[in-house]
Amino acid sequence: MNPQLRKKLAAALGSTVAHAQQVSGGDINDAFDVKLHDGRRVLVKTHARAPARMYACEAAGLQLLGEPGSLRVPAVLAHSEADATGPAYLALELIEARVRRADFDETLGRGLAALHRALLPSFGLDHDNYIAILPQDNAPCASFREFYAQRRLLPMLKLATDRGRATGALRGGVERVCARLATWIANDEPPSRLHGDLWGGNLLVDDQGAPCLIDPAVYGGARELDLAMMRLFGGFSERVFSAYDEAYPLATDHEERVALYQLYPVLVHVSLFGGGYVAQAERLLRSLI
Repeated sequence: MNPQLRKKLAAALGSTVAHAQQVSGGDINDAFDVKLHDGRRVLVKTHARAPARMYACEAAGLQLLGEPGSLRVPAVLAHSEADATGPAYLALELIEARVRRADFDETLGRGLAALHRALLPSFGLDHDNYIAILPQDNAPCASFREFYAQRRLLPMLKLATDRGRATGALRGGVERVCARLATWIANDEPPSRLHGDLWGGNLLVDDQGAPCLIDPAVYGGARELDLAMMRLFGGFSERVFSAYDEAYPLATDHEERVALYQLYPVLVHVSLFGGGYVAQAERLLRSLI
């Protein structure tokens, strides 16, 4: 671990670092299991070129997810921007995984339903944030149709285009989908409190065998978007979705919008990685138009 980061952590947490072991931090961050001299263990995430306020936004997102008390999130201990004293970081409560409880899936489904019932004031948020290291414009919109086109699909398409990763078919397809969003989104439900980046890697099993959410990209939006992303990369059983639907029934036509709401996270992956995600996005578009 960077010596400057050790000093910043000691100043923020009130105890010096006794030991730091690098652990998996996903595709974006370097992560460390840190033991402090006072006996505490914390998870520290850092990134050599973290965008401004990336960790502040993550901390705010965890707070928003935790407020309803429906699902556990790790407690935020400290965070800092990169500055002359060292790199940016986020220090979190360390969650030590245990075996899943027998009712893990049902607890997750009911908890996610309760989270989505804990509404936010608008489609969007009172501040912009990030999905991975990519910016998300959260300026509120009057409808989710407008928000999904103007704050999600078109900005991510532009970013992919600017990075040379968007084909002509991709650009034309996304623009046509945006022009026809009323075909799929006829009426808005109120703005649910979304995780915003809910794939299997952002779900932990906590020390009680219960679900714990991490790495959010929170905003107020259509709840079906979280559920569509959960189906995109797998990792969630049908018991989760059944428990969700029992607690907060979905519209009868919700399956018609799964591909539509998977389009945004796939465009995120196009912008980040290119490659096979371009073809995946084009397949989604063909299924829609």
